[in-house]
Amino acid sequence: MPAVKQLGSRIRELRRRLGLSQGELAGEELSPSYVSLLEAGKRTPSEDVLRGLAEKLNCEPEYLLECLRDDLGADLELELKFAELSIFSGQSQAALDAFETVAKRAAEAGLPRYDALAQWGVARALEGLGRLEEAARKYEALLRLRPADRGKVSSLAVVVALCRCLRELGDLDRGIEAAEKALAELRELKITSTTEGVELVSTLVGLYAERGDLHTAEYLAQEAIEQVRGLDDRRAVGAAYWNAGLVAHRNGHHGEAAVLVERALAMYAEGDDARAIARLQTAYASVLLSVVPPRPDTARQLLDQARTALEDIGGAVDLAYVFTNLANAALQVGDYDAAIAHAASGLERLGAEHRLQTARTLLVMAAAYFRRGDLGEAKRRQETAAIRLEASGANRQSAFAWAELAESLGATGDTERALWAYRQSLMRLGHRSTLDSDRAVERAEG
Repeated sequence: MPAVKQLGSRIRELRRRLGLSQGELAGEELSPSYVSLLEAGKRTPSEDVLRGLAEKLNCEPEYLLECLRDDLGADLELELKFAELSIFSGQSQAALDAFETVAKRAAEAGLPRYDALAQWGVARALEGLGRLEEAARKYEALLRLRPADRGKVSSLAVVVALCRCLRELGDLDRGIEAAEKALAELRELKITSTTEGVELVSTLVGLYAERGDLHTAEYLAQEAIEQVRGLDDRRAVGAAYWNAGLVAHRNGHHGEAAVLVERALAMYAEGDDARAIARLQTAYASVLLSVVPPRPDTARQLLDQARTALEDIGGAVDLAYVFTNLANAALQVGDYDAAIAHAASGLERLGAEHRLQTARTLLVMAAAYFRRGDLGEAKRRQETAAIRLEASGANRQSAFAWAELAESLGATGDTERALWAYRQSLMRLGHRSTLDSDRAVERAEG
């Protein structure tokens, strides 16, 4: 029996049991004809109306409300599917609007599981819009829910998404802490060799690589590759190769990185995730710009393909990565004006929250200004990039940025500040002057 028909039958049965007419049940708030339509299953009342009727019928409101919740659940599931399509097609604002509507309806109806699914969608839509701080807070709120209220939302998927946001925000230590905690729980349960387990390890690889702990990143990357050998999930396999390629790239093993990213591309190419393929093309282009000799022409072809796809289905951040690599490609062929313009396009799309990628884009722009002879502009951007990287805990990248700034300062004859910048670079790599230590001891003893 349809839920609204079942509701009508319950109202009629309770009314007759109490000896009430339809007019008496209607009272001053409703009309007898409306009660008649309710009992016939031809009207769907609001929750407030049902609570009022329950009071007159001497029954618990839940006895009437539960009749509508099955229908509402089916309705919400359909709305969630449409919202998911918006996410998949890169329409983040439309997805956000749809998920927020579902969340409100689910909360009002007391359906926590649907609310959790909607909040999961809200968080991903916010991430797609580049509103990373808000997205991270939503992900953290989901992790605080009881498992029963979180329903079908996977806690591991939420942790991976949270760490992805924290990586973009440059909050690397916090991301590593969250991922390590989740990984320890998986290892205790001995269930790391699953799709979500591999994605978690791969995410942790990326965080350690960004922070400059390449030894740990390499160890975990190999662990992820071992774990995927028995899996049939091409997305998980692709993620493992993708992040292993990132580590090889950061270690300067660009040939190995190219092979690993090519394998990842092959895995994703067999699926239908066009956005992931475009992002991998961007990553592959980045590797090609670093090999010896670099291959800027091939890289630009890949980036043009990625840009075309991401303009339809990607977010602003995806395109920012493309523009940063286009700037690097233009830099390598000596087109400094184009490099600066591409970098500016990337910065415009990144906004204020994407600290790590903003720093990298600033460094490419600084290099273009430097080679064009605008040393003042170059120095300003290099110093800003170095400070942003340092604040993110990306010490290895920060060290390189300070070293590049030192070279720029030296080229302008500012020897004193150049030495200072070189010293900043060494400090980020863990070097501490023994002379400074001796002076500190002397001061303490004095």
